[in-house]
Amino acid sequence: MYTSVVTNLYLNNFLQIELQASAQSSTILVVILLLLVFLSFSISGSQAAIFSLSEKDIDVLKTKQQPAARRIIDLLDEPKEVYASMIISKTVLNICLIILTNYLINQYTPPEYLHSVYSIAGKWLLIAFFIIFPLEIFPRVWARQNSLRFAYEWPVLVFIVEMIHLALGRISRGIVTVADGMGKILGTDNAEAYSLQEFDEAIDIQTDDEVSPEEKNIMKSIVKFGKISVKKVMRSRLYVSGIEYETTFDQLIEKIKDVRYSRLPVYKGDLDEIEGILNTKDLIPHLYEDNFDWHSVIRPPYFVPDSKLIEDLLLEFQKKRMHFAIVVDEFGGTSGIITMEDIQEEVIGDIKDEFDEDELNNKKVDEKTYIFEGSTMLRDVCKTMHLPVETFDDVRGENESLGGLINEISGELPNQGSVVRSGDFEFTVLEVERNRVKKAQIVIMLQ
Repeated sequence: MYTSVVTNLYLNNFLQIELQASAQSSTILVVILLLLVFLSFSISGSQAAIFSLSEKDIDVLKTKQQPAARRIIDLLDEPKEVYASMIISKTVLNICLIILTNYLINQYTPPEYLHSVYSIAGKWLLIAFFIIFPLEIFPRVWARQNSLRFAYEWPVLVFIVEMIHLALGRISRGIVTVADGMGKILGTDNAEAYSLQEFDEAIDIQTDDEVSPEEKNIMKSIVKFGKISVKKVMRSRLYVSGIEYETTFDQLIEKIKDVRYSRLPVYKGDLDEIEGILNTKDLIPHLYEDNFDWHSVIRPPYFVPDSKLIEDLLLEFQKKRMHFAIVVDEFGGTSGIITMEDIQEEVIGDIKDEFDEDELNNKKVDEKTYIFEGSTMLRDVCKTMHLPVETFDDVRGENESLGGLINEISGELPNQGSVVRSGDFEFTVLEVERNRVKKAQIVIMLQ
């Protein structure tokens, strides 16, 4: 009897230890489950928030100095890779959640019900509802409705995405490289360009004979209008005429007579220090005054980022009743200027007034040879040569002018007479001025 009592005591102690260990193990698993739920929720919401940011939201983030804003901008520098990292992590997390949830449910399900059809169906419905709704649908809907707030005001979420991408970056880049290669082989990367080309062809074919080529070009330009950024249309600072703040009134009048512009930026020292905009018509009542203080008629400048879409800028010009803006880069330096006329010309073509000089230096030599100023925008080069505007997108880098394109292809400063080739095009530098291409010749090698 003594032996039986001792045996029972040992068994009871053993069972208690097992139960305690099981309870501790379950607690740890529940904590791990909650951590996985938080990570899955964070990734789903961050993915929806970051990739639903509009151009305006991104412009706002570029003006912020907080680490969270800089992290988002850095992540968007390689969107495909970041997206791939988030998809990989989400897949792994969902698999772990399914396995862990299934295990915990089995732990608290009576053995006689484990293999019941209704029990199995209910268990998987519960797992599906537990993962799909709270961890997939809800955070995505919430984040899309509050994309900027979700991405920027909760920096811990962006930090999580950044750490995941840091861990999975190499794998993601490999996947993106393979996907891009397949896209090039199958032609899916050019789907948008093909659709625009098909639209252009449809305009050419289906419009009647009474429609002039100019009207057809206007219809084509309207389709592409919403995708053009300020950087592609602006006049570079290299070709901007401005007024130094310390200029005397007499010198100002002579400058205006020389440049013949209705609006001019006023700067101190250089164009990175813009003080305002001078509207020359404001000087008319004071033309015959001696030593008139022309600084009193300077108007406040209006700054826009070079990444802004001209469609949005046109609406702002209309609301603010403005015609002139200073374009700034991501560091706040002056990139150039853009006017209402520049935007209108993207739709209806060049607008010439009595003061505009003909661009005699841009000319067509023959069907395969053209000569352009180095400052000519690549969009204008393509239009003149009757090529798609995206012809040089793969080789131009961040450059928007012909001179910049030649520098990008050659990889060095230009020399007069230098010849560089890219694809079906041969570029010859005809004139160089202060380490920049002043004039170049383009020859189409294959037609």
